[in-house]
Amino acid sequence: MPNLYSIDVRSSPSQHLSTGEIKAVIYHDCFDCPLSFSEMIRWRSTDSANIKTDHEIAVRNRYCFLKGRDGLIFKKMLRQRISDKKMEIAKNASKVLSFVPGVKMVAVTGSLAMENSDDESDIDLMIVTKAGSLWTTRLLSYFSLFAFRFSLRSPNDKNQKDKLCLNMWLDENDLVWRERNIYTAHEIAQIVPLVNKDKTYEKFLYKNRWILNYWPNSVKIRNPKSQIRNKSEFSKFKYLNIVSNFVLRTSNLIAFKIQYLYMKPKISRELVTKTRALFHPQDWGRVIIARIVV
Repeated sequence: MPNLYSIDVRSSPSQHLSTGEIKAVIYHDCFDCPLSFSEMIRWRSTDSANIKTDHEIAVRNRYCFLKGRDGLIFKKMLRQRISDKKMEIAKNASKVLSFVPGVKMVAVTGSLAMENSDDESDIDLMIVTKAGSLWTTRLLSYFSLFAFRFSLRSPNDKNQKDKLCLNMWLDENDLVWRERNIYTAHEIAQIVPLVNKDKTYEKFLYKNRWILNYWPNSVKIRNPKSQIRNKSEFSKFKYLNIVSNFVLRTSNLIAFKIQYLYMKPKISRELVTKTRALFHPQDWGRVIIARIVV
């Protein structure tokens, strides 16, 4: 493939770009997000992404977008500045969460992960917890954020500007994403880890390496080597581990039942189990796929 930085694509961009790069531009147009040349290469898609390519691509100021959508360049620059401010809030919150027992990973998701947040948007965070501790960790996390006066988004909250939305919780033993399509693959590939203990981020990506079937250049995925525990050390603390695990799992079960009973009347299409809690009242994946897929 020719080097995009050494050819003039302005005269007829669609002739110089690969099908995968054209698909990348079309996909990101759904989010009003033009792509720089480097971003376009990163998000080059495969044949698995059955995106309609009956669009003409335009180039201006080193950004690629659908013809007639020139205004997205200014919007992107503005959203990048807005995202920088929101990212600072996310980083400060993640510092607090990093001290919560049970938190293994905190990551930015959604539009902020793509530096594409508008001024009124919230801050989506994904949290991975230690095995068997999701619901106790969730309680402690909320208490900690309230104590440090962070603004948290509540259900049906219309004023969501700069509020934290902790809408994805995963137990470290339940990292595999079940719904697999071009949208969920992108959402996983774009996350930005802010807290990453014991290579949890790398484990999450490896468990979901199927995302490369859609976006092969989006992120590097390697097999994280598991740390081998010393057998004598394990034997020494065997009974202590048994007791602590029993206490942990019992308290987690109680925390789950309390929170589930509180949330049950409000649950629509949210997924709530002992090892994961996904709060997405609107299925954006279905909307996006219906718009662009053949």
